[in-house]
Amino acid sequence: MAVQGSQRRLLGSLNSTPTAIPQLGLAANQTGARCLEVSISDGLLLSLGLVSLVENALVVATIAKNRNLHSPMYCFICCLALSDLLVSGSNVLETAVILLLEAGALVARAAVLQQLDNVIDVITCSSMLSSLCFLGAIAVDRYISIFYALRYHSIVTLPRARRAVAAIWVASVVFSTLFIAYYDHVAVLLCLVVFFLAMLVLMAVLYVHMLARACQHAQGIARLHKRQRPVHQGFGLKGAVTLTILLGIFFLCWGPFFLHLTLIVLCPEHPTCGCIFKNFNLFLALIICNAIIDPLIYAFHSQELRRTLKEVLTCSW
Repeated sequence: MAVQGSQRRLLGSLNSTPTAIPQLGLAANQTGARCLEVSISDGLLLSLGLVSLVENALVVATIAKNRNLHSPMYCFICCLALSDLLVSGSNVLETAVILLLEAGALVARAAVLQQLDNVIDVITCSSMLSSLCFLGAIAVDRYISIFYALRYHSIVTLPRARRAVAAIWVASVVFSTLFIAYYDHVAVLLCLVVFFLAMLVLMAVLYVHMLARACQHAQGIARLHKRQRPVHQGFGLKGAVTLTILLGIFFLCWGPFFLHLTLIVLCPEHPTCGCIFKNFNLFLALIICNAIIDPLIYAFHSQELRRTLKEVLTCSW
């Protein structure tokens, strides 16, 4: 993915540089100092991408098959899976081309690789942006379903959900194209970092508010059964753990990549920042891992979806 001019992965493959093996070690940066680097091989990236690709394709196929899942909530979940599928698919395509180039099985001119790299970068960037947007959309949908339960079906209608989905996809493609075209401008990188922080704050505020409301509801039920303290504390602890896992995974998987972008703005020439830049493939692998985890959090908890998934796996169309 194009984050710096020197990180054009496809064009870099023309130099036939050896692929790094998965290891944790010390590497020398441009100043000669030694720094910690986690090397991720292209084979590992390819494997992660394929797992995510298959998993998210199953989610999309499952939701498409069952008309009972054609609701606004599952529309957002399906689009999240589609976004993650595109992230993984673009990574698989790019990594496969790199491996073929390094093996000498594929010969292409630099201009062709440049165009292919640009296309892959736009797909990757737009799918990353849309993935973040749909995570936020799912949080908003759940918030409305809890705080405006009686009016939920009149507020969140399928036509409105479809318009929101269309707007997210169009905005993601437009902004990702601008990002790839002007990736060396500080303002573009800052916009991406601010966007990530905004999504993080939005999700944290909404889910914390939902947890507080759920705890109040549990406390009210406990009072009716005269078991206020044990039930309330147990529910609150379980909810806090769930919330911590949800936001923790989001921050752990996406945070390093946006830290990478932030450091490009703040200290592009500093030796310490140079050490972090060397771990770009690790940050990309974490995003792909998030694409693997998303279906487990947002999709496979549904009994209806799991039942339909079994039918898809057994080809019961």
